[in-house]
Amino acid sequence: MPELLQFAFSGLTVGAVYALVALGFTLIYNASDVVNFAQGEFVMLGGMVTVFLHLAGVPLPIAAALAIFATVLVGLALYAFAIDPARGSSAVTVIIITIGASIFLRGVAQVIFDKRFHALPHWFGSEPIRFGGAAILPQSLVVLAGAAIIVALIFVIIDRTILGRAILATAANRLAARLVGIPVRKIVALSFALSAAIGAVAGILVTPITLTSYDVGTLLALKGFAAAMLGGMGSAVGAVVGGILLGLAESFGAGLISSKYKDAIAFLIILATLFLRPQGLFGKKSVERV
Repeated sequence: MPELLQFAFSGLTVGAVYALVALGFTLIYNASDVVNFAQGEFVMLGGMVTVFLHLAGVPLPIAAALAIFATVLVGLALYAFAIDPARGSSAVTVIIITIGASIFLRGVAQVIFDKRFHALPHWFGSEPIRFGGAAILPQSLVVLAGAAIIVALIFVIIDRTILGRAILATAANRLAARLVGIPVRKIVALSFALSAAIGAVAGILVTPITLTSYDVGTLLALKGFAAAMLGGMGSAVGAVVGGILLGLAESFGAGLISSKYKDAIAFLIILATLFLRPQGLFGKKSVERV
């Protein structure tokens, strides 16, 4: 029983990070129909920029705020210089652009930073909390609380604000949104900014536990994509549920079967979703009339 509880704690922690990455995928996909495979690099930048600013003597809260700001600028630059000029191109073309942007950001990070792994100090100490025979780090609770707050804020913005209605209108029909005066391009740019900010926060929260380096974004992007696919691409609720389920599946799979297959679980989930329920758990079937 303590082992199962330990696996659950670990799965919830990493699942919260996957949920944030999947939520970033969802925001951009809803606003622009773009699957942004550079989303993992936003997580990497949040962690790496915070680490190096902190090493330079900047207090941790200020370093984290500056890292989020810098990542948002990168997200806006990605939209302005790569995605917006390619509007009207095929989905495959845009996906290749985001993969290229991911490789570019990874290469720049390797040059600016280094190839080593780095960590941030735990916010509330590294002494584990004992519960039911299992141990959970205080930073894991920070990750869970931070993810819950971000998800709640996103839902409030989407459901309760004019900006949220504009995002929903843009997601539903770009032409109709443009006709009623919604600045569609600004809304899409905002979705990239929000997605980058969410990714940066995820990187800052999880770096004290998992460490970070210039190349951690690739695997995070693939797992975030798997979570978004499982929950239903375009569904914010699905992104959260898919992330948590993927984290739990990884943790229990590594603990009960073998840690060798931990990273393969995300790919198996993608394949199973595509074969059994392509729209995901919370996605809707689309019907196209011809």
